[in-house]
Parts: sequence; structure tokens; C-alpha cells
Amino acid sequence: GEAERDRAEVRAEARPRREGAAICRLLRGFIASVFKEQGLITLVLLLSSLILQRNSMRWDGKVYEEVPIAHIKATYNNTHIQVVSFDNKPFSRTSCGTEGFQNAKKGTAIAAQTAAMAAAVKARGKGVLHVRVIVKGLGPGRKAAIKGLTMGGLEVISITDNSPVPHNGCRPRKARRL
Repeated sequence: GEAERDRAEVRAEARPRREGAAICRLLRGFIASVFKEQGLITLVLLLSSLILQRNSMRWDGKVYEEVPIAHIKATYNNTHIQVVSFDNKPFSRTSCGTEGFQNAKKGTAIAAQTAAMAAAVKARGKGVLHVRVIVKGLGPGRKAAIKGLTMGGLEVISITDNSPVPHNGCRPRKARRL
């Protein structure tokens, strides 16, 4: 009864405050008074706290899953960058070769940075401000491409390494001796 309610209030006061916590408390109080008779109070309190948590992490009003993705494929010979929406509709696509670098110059960090800046500028022209980055491969353009995206005006909110790692599949090529 009353003791449980007091304990719940003490626990609620001990929790760290988030944005909009006061509004959420008012909302909880109102909803609790409406649904108390039907025994749905705990469910409603749980749902209101979930709504608060969900609203606190947004980029341009989009939740994490709906933020556009920048795919970077960094091979030893070239770097490909593609910015797509969360449902894989392309905003921009470029590589070191399409930016005018030829032969061995395509595999450099400067070429990757230039290509990423071009992809970012194209994506910004289509309204993209924030991106999640997914990197594949071990080429020299990995870090440079991420830097190029930020220099091109995109805000990187997460970086995921999705490089293919064999579970001991094919025999690798021999190590280079320089």
C-alpha cells in the first residue's frame, strides 16, 4: 500500500535524470490515475519510461535504425564509398577511380579521403546530415575515408567494422617480404 508507494518514490528519486523527466513524471501520474482501477498501472509506467528512453537518442528526429548508412569498402587497390538510406536507397556513390585517381594512386589514403569528401557533399545535397559508418576491408583508406566524410560535412554517429574474417577458409597468399 502506502509503504510500497513511498519506496517507489524514493527509488524514482535515486535514478539519474534524463531530458524531459519532469514531463514524463507528470504523464505517469496522469496515466496512473486514469488506469489505476484496471490494474494496468505497472504496464503504463513501463511504457512511459520506454517512450522517454526512445526519444532521448535521436538525430534530426530519426532513431538510430533510421539514420543513413555510409558503406566504406577499403581494399588494397581502391576504396569505394556509398551513402544509402536505412532502407538501402542510394544517396551517393563514389570511389577513388571515379574521382580521377589512376592505377596505384587509387590505393592511397589521400584518394580515399577525396572520394569520401565527394560522397559526403553529394549526400549533403540530398539532405543527409548524420550517418552511421560501416567499414569493410583492411586497405589504407579506412581511417582516411571516415575523416573525409566528416570533412565533407557529415556527422558520424557510429563506426562499425564489418570486415570479412574467415573461419579458416581458403589458404591466404604468402606474406610479402619488403
